Amino acid sequence: MGPLSGIKVVEFAGIGPGPFCAMVLADMGAEVVRLDRPDGAPMDRRDAVLRGRRSVTLDLKQPAAVEAALRLLEGADALVEGFRPGVMERLGLGPEVVLGRNPRIAYGRMTGWGQFGPLAQAAGHDMNYIALTGALHAMGRPGERPAPPLNLVGDYGGGGMLLAVGLLAAVLSARSTGRGQVVDAAMTDGAALLMAPIYAMMGRGRWQPERGVNMLDGAAPWYDTYACADGGFLAVGPIEPQFFELMLGKLGIDPAEHRDRMQPAAWPALKAKLAAVFASQPRDHWAALFDGTDACVAPVLSMAEAPGHPHNVARGTFVERDGVVQSAPAPRFSGTPGEAGLPPPTRGEHTDEVLGALGYGAAEIALISGRQ
Repeated sequence: MGPLSGIKVVEFAGIGPGPFCAMVLADMGAEVVRLDRPDGAPMDRRDAVLRGRRSVTLDLKQPAAVEAALRLLEGADALVEGFRPGVMERLGLGPEVVLGRNPRIAYGRMTGWGQFGPLAQAAGHDMNYIALTGALHAMGRPGERPAPPLNLVGDYGGGGMLLAVGLLAAVLSARSTGRGQVVDAAMTDGAALLMAPIYAMMGRGRWQPERGVNMLDGAAPWYDTYACADGGFLAVGPIEPQFFELMLGKLGIDPAEHRDRMQPAAWPALKAKLAAVFASQPRDHWAALFDGTDACVAPVLSMAEAPGHPHNVARGTFVERDGVVQSAPAPRFSGTPGEAGLPPPTRGEHTDEVLGALGYGAAEIALISGRQ
C-alpha cells in the first residue's frame, strides 16, 4: 500500500515538476486525484510521470466547478499547483479560501521564481532558474559555454522533489498542530539548496569560480569522463587515494609516479596519460576489468542500455509497463513498499467515479466537467 497510504492529494494539472511531485507521492501510496481542464492537451498513456492517479475534468471557469474542487479539497491532506502567482486566487481557489474550507491542508505551490520577488510573474524554465543560483555557471568545460544538466537540477531535484519533501513536512506538522500551511517551493530556492555543498567548498577556499578547474567539475583527472576505442565513454571517479591506486594498478600504472595527484599543476599530464590508456580499448573491455571493484570506474550507459545493466536488473531499478520502460518507485521501504500504481490516465477518465462519490448526479457532472 505504500508508506503514504491514507494520504489524499489533489493535483491541479500542470507540466514538469508538479506532476513529478504528484508521481512521487502516488508511488509512495498517496491517493492522488488530478484536476484537468476539459480543453487541455490530450494525455498519453505512455507518459509514466502521470502514473498512479485518477483524472477528473473540471471547467474551473464555472463557479459550480470551483465548488466541486473545494469539496474535493475538504477531504484532502495536500494540494499541488504549479501556476504563476495569483492564478489560483483568481480562480477562487487561493490559500485563504482553501484553508478556510480545510484548515489542515498542506497547500503546495510549485513555481520557478517563488510567490514573491521581482521575477515572480516572469516566465522561465529550468535553465533560467539554475542560472540565477550559480549552478549553471559551474557546469561545463573551461573556456566553453555552461552545459545544461538536462532539466534535472531546477525542475525535478530543486523543484518537484523539494515540493514533495515540503508537503510531507507540512502534513506531519498539521497532524500535530491541526494547522495547515502554504508550501512555497521555488526552483531557484531548491537549486540553491542543492548547491549548498559547493558553496560550502567555496567558502573554505576549496572551489574556484572558474568553470572546469575544480575537483568535481571535470578538471581533476580522477573525476572525469574518458573516450574509449569504440566511441563509448567511461565515468572515472576514484577520489580517495586507495581507490585511485587500485585503478592505476589495474591499468598497469605505478601509483608511486603520481603521489602529486592532488596538485592541480599535475592534472593535465595525468589526464593525458589516462586518456591515452582508455582510448586503447573499447568501453566494455574496461567495464569488465573494473566490474565489482572499488576503482570507481563505470561505463557511461545510454538510456537504451541502462535498464539492461545487471545491477539495475537485480534491483528492479527500471520496470516495463504496457510496453513502456520507466523508472521504478524510489526510495525502497522494507515494510510498506511503494509501487507504480494506476496506469497513466486519459484526460477525465475518472470524472464520473470521483464526482459521483461526492454526491453529484450525471447532469451536474456533465455541466461542471465541461462536457456540455
